[in-house]
Amino acid sequence: MVYETSYGTGQKPFSPDLDRGKWEKPTDFLFACFGLALKLDIFVASYWFFFDMGICGMLPYYIYMVIYLVPILVIHSFMGQFSSSGFISAFRVSPFFKGMGYVSTFLTISMLIYYGIFAAVPLLFIINSVHPTLPWSCEGMKSWHNESSDQLTICNFSKTEEDLLYLNDNGTVDYYTKILHVPSVLYFQKHFDTLDESRFPDLSREYELSWHFVGFFILVWAIIGFIFYKFSETAKFGKLLRFMVLITLGLLGVCFVRFLFLPGSINGLLNYLTPRREDLIMGSGSTFIMVLQAFGAGWGSVMALSSFNGFKTNIMSYSWIISFGQIFIYIFFGLVTFMLEHYYEEMKTENFDTHVINHWLLFLSSASALASLEWPNMWTVIYYSMLLLAALIVMITQIFTVLTSVFDEFEGLRKYKQEVTFGLIGGLALCSFFFCTNHGIVYFSALALDAIWSHSILHLLLLLVVLWIYGRERFQRDIEFMLGQPFASWKIFILRFIAPLILIVSLLMGIAVAIMEHSYSSIIVLVISVFLVVIPLLVIPGYGLYNMYQSTGSCWERFRRTCRPTDWYPVEMEHRQQYEEAVGNTDVTHQLFEVTDEVN
Repeated sequence: MVYETSYGTGQKPFSPDLDRGKWEKPTDFLFACFGLALKLDIFVASYWFFFDMGICGMLPYYIYMVIYLVPILVIHSFMGQFSSSGFISAFRVSPFFKGMGYVSTFLTISMLIYYGIFAAVPLLFIINSVHPTLPWSCEGMKSWHNESSDQLTICNFSKTEEDLLYLNDNGTVDYYTKILHVPSVLYFQKHFDTLDESRFPDLSREYELSWHFVGFFILVWAIIGFIFYKFSETAKFGKLLRFMVLITLGLLGVCFVRFLFLPGSINGLLNYLTPRREDLIMGSGSTFIMVLQAFGAGWGSVMALSSFNGFKTNIMSYSWIISFGQIFIYIFFGLVTFMLEHYYEEMKTENFDTHVINHWLLFLSSASALASLEWPNMWTVIYYSMLLLAALIVMITQIFTVLTSVFDEFEGLRKYKQEVTFGLIGGLALCSFFFCTNHGIVYFSALALDAIWSHSILHLLLLLVVLWIYGRERFQRDIEFMLGQPFASWKIFILRFIAPLILIVSLLMGIAVAIMEHSYSSIIVLVISVFLVVIPLLVIPGYGLYNMYQSTGSCWERFRRTCRPTDWYPVEMEHRQQYEEAVGNTDVTHQLFEVTDEVN
């Protein structure tokens, strides 16, 4: 035998799930990966990082794409496709590091418990768009907004000079800033008493639960439960994802064309397309975040999704298509963001200092812009249906990858698939209710930004596992066996020596950002982060030590044995036999694996 089996290590042998299925079409894998780019919390949590920059700021993305995004996508896809396993069992390539798969599970859960916000907010506007007069329009807000309050809005603000004068105690006149509120933002805030005065609640105040949002969250999770009840099979799920992604992008295109006729939108497009040196500088450090999003909220999503590919699927060309497709989606949403932002810029006075609070531009402020259009109810439904579909795509894809990985790893749970599926959905729904509170719905961004440093750690470890421990020769051999084409040595060199430097910079930047964000956040969000992000990282060395404990020999021999690939071969018997023959003729060993003089 040319590879290590679990029988030789005393571990339970890997038992593949022969009923896990395949994609109906090879391109379903592409659409599933495109859907990962629809994780739109990046537009909210990370706005100040890069979404105030134009197209020029996106140029560094293409550099990172060549240096490490596409090659690492190939590694992720290789591990899933070669092993036909999710992101836990795929680490049979080096069992000592299988804890990375469990970390990916916890990271996915940490995203899923708050991401219902991005489906609940669209539901808020869709459901309330049935009113003949939209409540967040200038006319509709009169029914719930206190006109006698000191809050100026874009509806009751006049650009006269008298409105901007301030009389000092000494009788002199100064100009001062006018803060203009957007009705749709105020409409969202009125569901929380503590958000009426400010978009940030006082951390010393008690938690306030919005029963309206509890209802929206229940509806979101009910929709997700229905999807998994009707489309649990891989082929059906892939087909559903394909149509959902196409419909979402189609609706986005329709909204983009309609927004072209908003006042100031053309200026927004020109501003976005105008090259600026400062944008390029900002993009050099900020597009890290976009690159990290490519792998899904839990880091291992691509690995799990690729496990449903055919064994010979050309993942190298697919990785390029995925990268270009995802940046296209980011640019598309960036264009819409700039058009909406400049719509509100048009409301500012030219001679005096005014500022429009266009908070959560894509999700909240956009509703008031839609209310200014002809047929506002229809456009509200179209636009927020697009955002709702985007959120559902992200959530069901992440749940699907978690379930896939759990069933691949734990054979005993496969006969209880339905119970486990709805148990997971129900548990996530209960945990998500915290984000229906005034603290949770504002400070969730701290969890979103934890992905920067946690994903950077996992990428660094993955490069260590595949290119150093498993070995670059073995990796190149397996890729060539699977695809019939080599993986260029210059890519290996970049991944081994250059990409880690970029990831270390990303790691340090992510730690700094996370510390800053959590310092202003709710203590409960910090506790969630500790339990779902920080502590799970300890599972990596913990699981490795547990594997060593189960092995035999000296500590060094146990370590080397647990790092050796175990049951690492294609699942289908035809490919497995071909792999045995190929590896038997060109077996490549690594010094780390030489536990004995010869592996028979």
